[in-house]
Amino acid sequence: MYNKRHFDETLELGVIPNPPIYEGPPIPTEWITVYAELKSVGRTEFYSAAGVGIKPEKIFEIHSFEFGNHEYVRHDGIVYKITRSYSVDSDIIELVVSAWA
Repeated sequence: MYNKRHFDETLELGVIPNPPIYEGPPIPTEWITVYAELKSVGRTEFYSAAGVGIKPEKIFEIHSFEFGNHEYVRHDGIVYKITRSYSVDSDIIELVVSAWA
């Protein structure tokens, strides 16, 4: 059965400029807005990541051409670090994100 994607969530992809614009811990300052499909974190994904000290919180699917090797995602006002990206097919990339402090 065909799994139709809705891309009904908006999120922002962020990068830290190189060099950073100020001293101190890096903060993403350059953002682009994209549409995404929000997926749930599966049990296998959660426990596999927990075994290496990562806590995946959300999974997003976006169009591959929009990714551009960004490092951060901002969704609902919260910034997450992209911990893994995975090409689902030639047009879609999956982003696994965790809380960023």
